[in-house]
This record gives sequence, structure tokens and C-alpha cells, in this order.
Amino acid sequence: MMTPHWLLLISLSMGVMAVPIDRNPNPQEVHPPKEEIQDENADTGLYYDRYLREVIEVLETDPHFREKLQTANTEDIKSGRLSKELDLVGHHVRTRLDELKRQEVSRLRMLLKAKMDSTNTQSVKLDHASLLKQFEHLDPHNQNTFEAKDLELLIATATKDLENYDTERHEEFKRYEMMKEHERREYLKSLDQEKREKEEKRLEELKEKHRQHPKVNAPGSVAQLREVWEETDRLDPQEFNPKTFFKLHDTNGDGLLDEQELEALFTKELEKVYDPKNEEDDMMEMEEERLRMREHVMKNVDLNQDRVVSLDEFLKSTEKKEFNNPKDWETLDGQKPVYTEEELLRFEAELRDKEADLGRRAESLRQEQELLKERGKALEAQKREYQQAVMEMAQRQKQQQEVKEQPPSGPNGELQFHQGINQLQQEETVGKVAVESEGEVPAEPPQNLPQQTS
Repeated sequence: MMTPHWLLLISLSMGVMAVPIDRNPNPQEVHPPKEEIQDENADTGLYYDRYLREVIEVLETDPHFREKLQTANTEDIKSGRLSKELDLVGHHVRTRLDELKRQEVSRLRMLLKAKMDSTNTQSVKLDHASLLKQFEHLDPHNQNTFEAKDLELLIATATKDLENYDTERHEEFKRYEMMKEHERREYLKSLDQEKREKEEKRLEELKEKHRQHPKVNAPGSVAQLREVWEETDRLDPQEFNPKTFFKLHDTNGDGLLDEQELEALFTKELEKVYDPKNEEDDMMEMEEERLRMREHVMKNVDLNQDRVVSLDEFLKSTEKKEFNNPKDWETLDGQKPVYTEEELLRFEAELRDKEADLGRRAESLRQEQELLKERGKALEAQKREYQQAVMEMAQRQKQQQEVKEQPPSGPNGELQFHQGINQLQQEETVGKVAVESEGEVPAEPPQNLPQQTS
């Protein structure tokens, strides 16, 4: 179970809406759960959220550290005094923490590499030791072991980031509202006068329809809590008991109402104003309204400002005059815009600058694309020339080979090897004749011829 003081660091309600839980209709039989019910999707919004959670889970497995944590106050955690207890935890805990830190360093290196790749600086040699210094939640000089300094940095960074988180959410909502108004104005400019007047009338009707909702009770007031008691807990409103109410909505049984548990109490009030099925209801505005309600309760109830409400703080708040007679709660639709006209003009100027910059970048990319196309065409032409040259060379080599293999021809075009054969045949005939001539025996003169007388 997450200990109370760690809730200073892990604000599970950041952007998360808890689902109301069915209650036992008999308040005397209420038994808060012993084990913490954690929303797996709950996230602090910190980029090192998983690392933070895993470190806490490992530390709480050590009996000594867990005991020190239970007796520590908020200042002990914020100041870093609790970090010195790390030297006394078990060896298996330190080993696991070392492993977690190495995994986190590896993850940050991957993030840095991805960032470098996206900015086309792949050829630059990365100095991870220097780049890791931009991450404040761990000691970049020691990347292999988890030491007391790592715990101190993790606590200090998480505390600072979580304290600034609500402010960042308000700023994000302001930008969202200004963008919505900017788009509305630009859309109306694109219409002719008749259509523009008709659209303006339609939008105004939607706004008016959104304003027509039941009264919203002030968050944290007796009326608001009684409504939850009756409609969510299904209990008799006449038997409302603050202490029982607290235990019913302390869903993890840690004796505290954290920000997530508080925001769950406002669901019924928000449903009076916002319905995701209605065109006129903006769910982003609903989350801003939820944040405003939680801040209002924390301001009036969280006396020590540790971002959680203890039973004692809760009971003291029910004794205040504002608990029974609060001021009417004014929803966002009844207030002025969260931005001024000057802020909107600056925002639109920034948009124009960004659009111009994007235009220049797009033109630069277009020119690069055209250049690449021209280079592609040149390379294609060069490729065809090379192919033609290779074909011509192969043709010449084939012709030369054929010439080498062809017999010589005579003066009249006849193949010389025919003439040579005829010559050989003639020479062979002459030789035979000569041989035959040399081998003949001279014929004897006739014996009985008359002798010639003188």
C-alpha cells in the first residue's frame, strides 16, 4: 500500500477521473479496504512516472525503510533527510534499485538518440554523460548504481514538477480556449454575411443552452457532500456523518483523501453541467472545472499543504461557517474568458509566425524535393547513357569475336580455306602423277621388227 507521505510525490489524480464506488447502505457495516486499489491508468504526468513508481514500490518492500517512512513528516521527505536511510536497506533492495536506474539510464539514452535522429544529427557523436545532465531526477555522473543522491534528486524533482503541474494544466486550458476562439473567428470570416449571421445565432443558442443547468453546489460544502452521500453512497441524507463519509471515500484505506479521491467526489456536480453527448458541452472545460473544484477544497481544507487531506483536517473543515453556508459556486460558463483580448491577439500573432515559419519550411522542403527530382532525372539519363555504352561495347566485343573466328576470304570473296583445299588437292594429284611416273618400267622394243638398213 502506498504510504501517505509518498502521495506528496505521486499525485494519482493528475488528469484521471475516478469512478464512484457502490457503497454498503448500512454505514455501521462500512469497512475500508485494507489493500490499495490502484488505477492502472493513473499517471502523474511526469515523463519519469514509471521509474518513480517502481523505486517507491521497491523501497517499501524493505521493513526498515518502510518504518522510517511511516514516522517521517513531509519536511523530512522534501529536505532529503529520508534519503540517508537508503544506506541501511537490504542488499536485495539495493540490487533491484541499481537495476531500475540502469534501465532508466538506458531509456533516457534511447530518448536522446531518437531526438538526435529526428533533428538529422545522426553523424554527431553523442556524449551521453553530458546529455544526461539535462535530466534532474537522477545523478548522471553515476549511471550504474542507485545511491542516496539519486533518491534525493528524485524526490526533489518530483515535488517541484508536481507542484507546477496544476499551473501547467491551467495554461494548457487557456491555450485550448484561445485556439477555439481563433478558429471560431476564422470560420466566421470565411462565410458571407447572411451565413455568418445565421452561424453566430446558432453558436449563441448553444452557449445559452449550456448555461441552462441545475445549480452546482460549492465543492466541499455540506450540500455537495450530502448529495454524494445520498445519490452515490445511497444513504439517508438525514443521517449524514462526516467521519463515516471520510472513511467511505478513503478508497485505499490509508487514512487520507488524496487528490484522486477528492476529484471523484465532484463527478455528480460535473454531470449537472456537462454531457459528452451534447454538442454545447465541452469535455475539456469539464476537466478544467474539476481541477478548479479540487483546488478550492484543497485551499480551504489542506491546512499543512501536503496535497492530501487527513481525517482531522476534514473534520475541522466541517466546523467552519463556509461548510454550511458557502458562497454560490460560479461555473466556467458564468465567468469571463480565461484569457484577455490582448492575450488572444498575442496568441494569434504567434500562430501567424508559426504558420509563416511552417510555410518557409514547406517551401524549403518543396525546393529540396524539386532538386531531388532533377537529380533523379539526371541520374536516370546518366544511367541510360551507361546502359547504352555498355550495350555498344558488348556489341563491338561480339563483332570482334566473330571476326576472329571467321576464315579469311580470297580476292574474289571466296573463302580461302576452299582455295587452299583445291591447291592441296592439285598438289596431291601432281605428286601422285610424279610418283607414278617414276615408278614405271620402260617398255622393251618389239622383238620381230625389221631392222633398218642403211
